[in-house]
Amino acid sequence: MLKKISLPLTEETIKDLHAGDNVMLSGVLYVARDAAHKRLVETLDKGQPLPFGIKGQTVYYMGPSPAKPGQVIGAAGPTTSGRMDSYAPRLMQEGLKGMIGKGNRAKPVKEAMVKNKAVYFAAIGGAGALIAKSIKKSEIVAYEELGAEAVRKLEVEDFPVTVINDIYGKDLYDDGKARYKISDK
Repeated sequence: MLKKISLPLTEETIKDLHAGDNVMLSGVLYVARDAAHKRLVETLDKGQPLPFGIKGQTVYYMGPSPAKPGQVIGAAGPTTSGRMDSYAPRLMQEGLKGMIGKGNRAKPVKEAMVKNKAVYFAAIGGAGALIAKSIKKSEIVAYEELGAEAVRKLEVEDFPVTVINDIYGKDLYDDGKARYKISDK
């Protein structure tokens, strides 16, 4: 079943998401990769406010290619989420509720999702041009000097993702591997 969700995420919405759910997101989400995540956590460590309100927000791990004339953004495919694993638990403590990327998450990140009631979505790797069609507006909101790794605010419509990790500790990747495991007996 396909679920349509308006961003930002609410606790009520998150409670209804389960590993394996296919979702279409609409609303505002933010883009940040490793360099931006490092700065965000350093900002928090200094006791300073973040450049955007993180409570209830979703962050997409992506570095866009340059937009061609007439386009909002270039290809916008996901990057490997593991590079953000050392920063993600801290951002969830501050109220981050959703993350989008590709690949597995480390155990401490999965534990932080359960503790802080946050979810991890996967976007389809290699489909950056198709994903870009869901992006209606893009603007840099922080760290412009980082180029493609700057923090961006995106307005999206029917942005396709799949829930990988939910607040109940379920992991679609682990479940999938277990289904096809051959017994040693």
